[in-house]
Amino acid sequence: MRITEFFDRGEFVITAEVGPPKGTNIDGLIEEAKEYLSDISAVNVTDNQSSVMRMGSLPVCIALKQAGLNPILQMTCRDRNRMGLQSDLLGAAYFGIDNVLSLTGDHTTLGDHPTAKPVFDLDSVSLLYNMVQLENGKDIAGNDLVGEAPKFAKGAVVSPCSDSVDAQIAKMQRKIMAGCEFFQTQAVYDSEKFASFMKKIRDMGITTPVQLGIVIPKNAGMCRYMNANVAGISIPDEMIQELAADKEKAKSGETGLNIAARIIRECRPYVQGLHIMAMGWESKVPQLLEMAGLR
Repeated sequence: MRITEFFDRGEFVITAEVGPPKGTNIDGLIEEAKEYLSDISAVNVTDNQSSVMRMGSLPVCIALKQAGLNPILQMTCRDRNRMGLQSDLLGAAYFGIDNVLSLTGDHTTLGDHPTAKPVFDLDSVSLLYNMVQLENGKDIAGNDLVGEAPKFAKGAVVSPCSDSVDAQIAKMQRKIMAGCEFFQTQAVYDSEKFASFMKKIRDMGITTPVQLGIVIPKNAGMCRYMNANVAGISIPDEMIQELAADKEKAKSGETGLNIAARIIRECRPYVQGLHIMAMGWESKVPQLLEMAGLR
């Protein structure tokens, strides 16, 4: 089911993210998703996240669909040219996978195959436009498709806590013009900065639904690493000190869950949904939703 239908009904849309393994066994991933993520709107499947080679997003989406969940296919433009991207989109439509998150993708030099040749034939904006063309019965070269055209819920990413707010808004506007129908944000840790961003885009007339992105902080070291290496993320020092204050509570997830739930409660009035990037803590998603007042 296209998640845009949930937005259209005025529902608060909750999604979470899973990462395919670096191997062929996804039984554990599917069972965890069924146990902990079955009552949310949809489940994102990452696509060689952080330029690390893993099983592709599409087969995992198919398996989730067959298990009764509603997958979101993440597609990065780094690894495939426009022919490969379109081919996978048509394959996804055949299997009833109609939610797609468009991403440009991290450069290969950042991952585990640093000498791999990046493609970047399209970027996230042109991939969104490509999906619109497919919906109109044409490929990106203008050739007619055979049979029924696919229909997708087309999503993209925005980094509201980036230092370059105006640049992020400009990218957001280009993505909307290309066909974007919903946004999932980069992880948010600064509620005030996020609220300011959301007020600014709403004042500008941008009404496209936005899902708040949350990564449960596991420990102080993880936060320092993200501050230093992940674009668009800014974790306040006092939050890092909160995690460092009691290492046992941080290790169990108690401190991280409290922080994440607090951010969700503070930011909820400004968004139409929530996107949780659990990063191996999928089992904690139900507890987080309860703590945030969403269950």
